[in-house]
Amino acid sequence: MEITASMVKELRERSGAGMMECKKALAENDGNIDAAMEHLRKTGLAKADKKAGRVAAEGRIGVAQDGSHAVLVEVNSETDFVAKDENFLKFVDTVAQVALSSGAADVEALKAAKLASGETVEETRAAVIAKVGENVQVRRMVRFGSEHHVAAYIHGGRIGVLVELKGGDADLARGVAMHVAAMNPPYNKAADVPADFLAKEKEIELAKMSEKDRAKPAEILEKIISGKVARIVNEVTLYGQPFVMNTDQSVEAALKAAGADVVRFERLAVGEGIEKVVEDYAAEVMKAAGLA
Repeated sequence: MEITASMVKELRERSGAGMMECKKALAENDGNIDAAMEHLRKTGLAKADKKAGRVAAEGRIGVAQDGSHAVLVEVNSETDFVAKDENFLKFVDTVAQVALSSGAADVEALKAAKLASGETVEETRAAVIAKVGENVQVRRMVRFGSEHHVAAYIHGGRIGVLVELKGGDADLARGVAMHVAAMNPPYNKAADVPADFLAKEKEIELAKMSEKDRAKPAEILEKIISGKVARIVNEVTLYGQPFVMNTDQSVEAALKAAGADVVRFERLAVGEGIEKVVEDYAAEVMKAAGLA
């Protein structure tokens, strides 16, 4: 059967695959567009399986929000070049929207969730891999649903934050989300700091003191060390840090003035926790030339 340009065009529009891939798929399936579409999906899955072991530490954070319900998703690629690709960016946005609308509880449930087209997120991911030629992974998801203010903030596509704020207003919630993006506090309040962390910091501060200071009465020594640890606690807690929107006051002071309280927050940064492969191309070339 003759494979016409209009048939190739229709398959390209439906699949997003390249012209030569579409022409080949049509030729192998006697011009049947539905069969060719299925063929492309299967080969896309095969390509995805082959690329699954490759490190994907770049990517984007996607967000979707509907009032006080919001989600963040981290979708990874192998290179920042692909992370800026139109097909990849569209996929990130689609995954975020599906995460919000489907109510998926975790990433595995999200992968099985269906798009309006009837395809699952996982099937769509395989198609994206076929288009961009890199491993693509839906890695993490965070969901907030609340009766309080929920702010979502994305910085440069690489850092995403959700904040749940009781009291205050939407502007304050967004300001706190921007602060979390900038300062990355490990804990919310002093009460959230683990006891073993405090014990370790006390041990470190004691070791840093001179013999003369260590010889002071126990109650004075305790007061000195407690003061030093208190400053450290301020550094590692949202409430204790100077507010980036007004550094003359702490986040706690800003919240107190507004009669507000941060219930929780989550921050995702692209690739955090993934061990990236550092390529030394000069060394590889020298080795290949027998010079190293």
